[in-house]
Amino acid sequence: MKRQPAAVQHIVGIGASAGGLEALEQFFSRVPAKSGLACIVVQHMDPTQKAMLAELLQRVTALSVCEAGEAMRIEADHVYVIPPNAELSLAQGMLHVMPPTEPRGMRLPVNVLFSSLARDQGASAVGVVLSGMGSDGTLGMLALKAVGGLTVVQEPSSAQFDSMPLSAIGAGCADIVALPAEMPERILACFRSNVRSLPQSSEPGLGPAATVAPADLPSELPSDTIEGVFSLLRQRTRRDFSLYKPSTLHRRIERRMAIHGVAAIGDYVRFLRQNPQEIDLLFKELLIGVTCFFRDAAVWQYMLDTALPELLARRGSETKFRAWVAGCSTGEEAYTLAMVFAEALQRQPEHGDCSLQIFASDLSPDAIATARGGRYPAAVGAGMQPEYVARYFTSQGSALVVSKTIRDMVLFAQHDVVLDPPFTRLDILSCRNLLIYFDPTLQRRLLPLFHYSLRPDGLLLLGSSETVGSFSKLFEAVDPKLRLYLRRHTETAAGPEFLLKSFPPLLKSTKEASMPPSPDAAPGGDSLQAAADHVLLQVHAPPAVVVNAAGDIVYISGRTGKYLEPAAGKANWNFHAMVRESLREPIASALTQALAKNETVQVRGLQAAEAGGMQGVDVTVQPLQEPAALNGTAMIVFRDVATPVRGRRRSAADAVETVHAAQLQQCQDEIQSLREENRASREELQSANEELQSTNEELQSANEELTTSKEEMQSMNEELQTVNAEMQSKLDDLALAQSDMKSLVNSTEIAMLFLDQNLNVRRFTDRAAKIISLRESDIGRPLSDLTTSLQYPALNDDAHETLRTLVFSEKQIQTSDQRWFSVRIMPYRRLDNMIDGAVITFVDITATKQVEATLRKDADA
Repeated sequence: MKRQPAAVQHIVGIGASAGGLEALEQFFSRVPAKSGLACIVVQHMDPTQKAMLAELLQRVTALSVCEAGEAMRIEADHVYVIPPNAELSLAQGMLHVMPPTEPRGMRLPVNVLFSSLARDQGASAVGVVLSGMGSDGTLGMLALKAVGGLTVVQEPSSAQFDSMPLSAIGAGCADIVALPAEMPERILACFRSNVRSLPQSSEPGLGPAATVAPADLPSELPSDTIEGVFSLLRQRTRRDFSLYKPSTLHRRIERRMAIHGVAAIGDYVRFLRQNPQEIDLLFKELLIGVTCFFRDAAVWQYMLDTALPELLARRGSETKFRAWVAGCSTGEEAYTLAMVFAEALQRQPEHGDCSLQIFASDLSPDAIATARGGRYPAAVGAGMQPEYVARYFTSQGSALVVSKTIRDMVLFAQHDVVLDPPFTRLDILSCRNLLIYFDPTLQRRLLPLFHYSLRPDGLLLLGSSETVGSFSKLFEAVDPKLRLYLRRHTETAAGPEFLLKSFPPLLKSTKEASMPPSPDAAPGGDSLQAAADHVLLQVHAPPAVVVNAAGDIVYISGRTGKYLEPAAGKANWNFHAMVRESLREPIASALTQALAKNETVQVRGLQAAEAGGMQGVDVTVQPLQEPAALNGTAMIVFRDVATPVRGRRRSAADAVETVHAAQLQQCQDEIQSLREENRASREELQSANEELQSTNEELQSANEELTTSKEEMQSMNEELQTVNAEMQSKLDDLALAQSDMKSLVNSTEIAMLFLDQNLNVRRFTDRAAKIISLRESDIGRPLSDLTTSLQYPALNDDAHETLRTLVFSEKQIQTSDQRWFSVRIMPYRRLDNMIDGAVITFVDITATKQVEATLRKDADA
């Protein structure tokens, strides 16, 4: 009866590189034989050499180790090792071996495995990163963490090469950091926890974790105790998760409980109270999202080919478009939209005067900080077309940095789509794979809010598992498969009454938890637009702008065209470049003074040119410190004032003012000249910097190839060292066996001579040297060249005949000193039954011959 394979409890993906063999041996030496785990090992190897990793690992583990093959079914208590020059992935519980898609030096096989493991196994997957150079495995660990899988990293101090472990830890995707020998027990302890097994993933695009064994435990955590977790989160983060989808929240809370070995939710609440840093970690865990550049490529291709050209075609006189990417995570989605819009403008140069301002928001401050930096691991380029990488990214070390033209199109802000006011007058609203984390009640509130935020015929992008549901009257499906919708103009949904009805006031507990400590601060959290609107409505009504210390405009309110105008040339959103010349110097001085002294500065009696004459303007520059989102910025407020009618008595004063104005204008011209020279110098420095960056990219590329070769050679060297140690052990055993055999043969006191197939001396015993003149230096000499005391001239011929016929030859031969020997010639047969020479034995029969002669004499007598 054929044995049924054991059910796989969890699949563990293990990534290693240089220095990884020792860590792998330590790991597998501690994995129990019947653990139910299935392990897939990916190590950087020389693609031109045969690997011995499977044989080496088999020596240290009771699990069955084999090299992975195409369409191989995963079984429990087995280890599958990647073959050389291949990439290994998992789909529907089966292994798939593929040729590498990237040139040597740019391959990231650990990321490939971990990403496929996340897609196929979801929350039941485990990823392990061991010793190695580079950052391979980090992106894959982020994908595993995003679906709720367990991520384990080797303690960097114990790794021969700590780059891979440090990269994973630095990305914040390590649940457990431990020594390789401790990892199996830590992993199994998480699964043995009394907390119920992690459920199957419900995120879009993720296959079911079909190999997870069902758990005989409650389907939900008790609501009366889970509320304690929400309360602690509200108190520390001022965010309310009570309206998020329960299954997602419970799964990720249970995951943190399993990592800490906490079995009961009540114990975990007490643990949170005693360890506030765990609340921060749980907050980050709840906000983890799956994102990448050009995710769902068909959506972006449709946007480029159809949706954006149609949007541009119906623009009329509009040149400035607005978009909002809600739940942007680390920014890939927002930058993708910016790149696609830039591509659309290149394809349609007649719309070259159009621009897109993208507002990207997320609840996580860490994600927003990453997005603002625009710096991503070089591995993200593998998922994009090469022309996009070359056009919109620059390489800096081991990272790709989004180009300035794309970054200038996107403004990032920490924003809670549930609590904070929305961005409005939008042409595009992308909220992909965010609604799936909310319960149906919150989803029904958000969709009318999105309708309110969009302009007529605005585009709404949802995730692959999201739809507008019952709000088909608000949105028309452009392409249902791609989840792309067009805003319908519905009268009943146009007013704020409908909005308030669908989006009622927040819970009392939420509002209380969200209140800042200062009564004068804005109640909208850290949202930049909400905070600026709050301060503006409370203090100032006239047109105003908010700028940072460098003068970059971060927010505009009201009609500021009378005071600001776009500068000629490349688009520049700096206040000093846009403000009218007559206002530039006084406001610049006031701004410097206000930020330096942290006090409000007023400038009165300025003149701004307008159609029909000059307009008097009073300007107020107010530094902002609260809320935190506006700290370090200043608000510049413009107030028009009536120009007084001047009589003749003022003519002298007017003349003096005219002279002063001329002098002031001259100073301003000189300052402007100096600024232009400074700008030219900056452009030259920028050009030199670009050349240096280009040189650095070439050197970096060469360095990456050398690093990859070093990793592969290191892995091969580790295998060779292990094999060499084994060979040395076998040589020692062989030398000992040879000594034993020599002692045995000599102890028999039988003369033996061993010959090869050419009848050259191979080995002899001490007694044979007394019959035939032999020394150690005679090894290798032909038998015919040796001198002997035997009266046996046909010895060489008989040996040849024995090799030819394989028939034994035995003769009694007398020596010159009257001794007799029985000379026996026989073939030398190896263990594999091959004839490899001859063996000649010499048995002294002198005594026998003497007795025979005596008996013969007696018989004759």
